Amino acid sequence: MKRPIIINQKKQRDGWREWLHTVFWAGLIAIVFRSFLLEPFNIPSGSMIPTLHVGDHLFVSKWNYGYSRFSFPFGSWNLWDGRMFEFGAPRRGDVIVFRNTIADADYVKRLIGMPGDTIQMKSGRLYINNIMVERVEPARYVIANISKRYKDDGVQHKDLFIKGNKISQADGAEANFNYTIEYKDDDICRRIPAECMIEDAVEWIEILPGGVKHRIVEISDYERFDNTEPFKVPDNHYFMMGDDRDHSADSRSAGLGYVPYDNLMGKAWVIFYSHNYFSPVPFVWDWPEKMRWGRYGMIVK
Repeated sequence: MKRPIIINQKKQRDGWREWLHTVFWAGLIAIVFRSFLLEPFNIPSGSMIPTLHVGDHLFVSKWNYGYSRFSFPFGSWNLWDGRMFEFGAPRRGDVIVFRNTIADADYVKRLIGMPGDTIQMKSGRLYINNIMVERVEPARYVIANISKRYKDDGVQHKDLFIKGNKISQADGAEANFNYTIEYKDDDICRRIPAECMIEDAVEWIEILPGGVKHRIVEISDYERFDNTEPFKVPDNHYFMMGDDRDHSADSRSAGLGYVPYDNLMGKAWVIFYSHNYFSPVPFVWDWPEKMRWGRYGMIVK
């Protein structure tokens, strides 16, 4: 029997061991990095418009509030309760990624109610501890959810023309108001027409107790969850709301409710990539109409 064959077999086994060794350490480093430092998060819904758009990809900083079992990939195994290494506490107005154990999914919302607060909506206005929260500087805002069949030729809507990543006015000038555009699969638009609508909304600057200012949008003050009973936030829990007040299933709904402190995963930090689902990423010729270049590097606040 020829020895070179034995040598080649040994080299092959060594090659497999080296490959498995590399994969193991690469996986371990990735898990440690995502668990303790930064974790990427993709925005799947419009509940945080205008702050976050569908198609935004952001980094979540994991160290702000310390670590719980939900900070790690195996958090659903329920290995322990509580938090460790608490470097700071959540503050009203923070945009936070957390685990919704009812839906078994990760959510991103804004922290509105602290433990002990009373939260209520009356005719579209937010009340914290029976004091109406101030909102100022109303402006037009357009939320465009349209079928991908319009992605090449564009679509006319009232005084607006929507094509690619831009909305133009009747005179051809780019819109002088803020907006977001999302392209949806044709099948979704056929089955659920309400998912593919172009809506005029009002953008406000809301000023929370403590002085935190952030933007919200409202279709009107008479939509779902615009009138609620008072919510008394329990100890060790938080009340979360979306910035798109009329399209957010948040702590006002039974599908979420109060969010336990242990469920907090981290604070939304910076947008590193954003697109409007105009076409697949490899289609580089569509990038001018697909990529939201102006959102790259935006700090979430």
